[in-house]
Amino acid sequence: MNVQTPTPLPPRRKIPEKTTFHRTELNAILGVYGRMVAAGEWRDYGMSFLKDVAIFSIFRRTAEHPVYRVEKRPKFRNKQGMYSVVAMDGRILKRGHDLKTVLSVLERKLIRAVN
Repeated sequence: MNVQTPTPLPPRRKIPEKTTFHRTELNAILGVYGRMVAAGEWRDYGMSFLKDVAIFSIFRRTAEHPVYRVEKRPKFRNKQGMYSVVAMDGRILKRGHDLKTVLSVLERKLIRAVN
């Protein structure tokens, strides 16, 4: 009679969690977005929640490429900062650890000289 030890089950893999914006982060982003909509600059937005990045895309018109993207990448938390504002052409306009200071680059777009 042969006795065999049972083969162990492979370890369970964690289901990858999505990176999302917290409510306070979303309130800050939507505050800037609301002011720009009231000024007539922006018209639509979209959100994408992936494994390693959360993206808030801002559109001038609905059927275009996003004018700006606000990205949250927790992987960069200890490096340049996990928040960044990216322009349509892929340039990073501002990156940092504090979302409100990163969003300040979008606030400057609202300030215009009036004749």
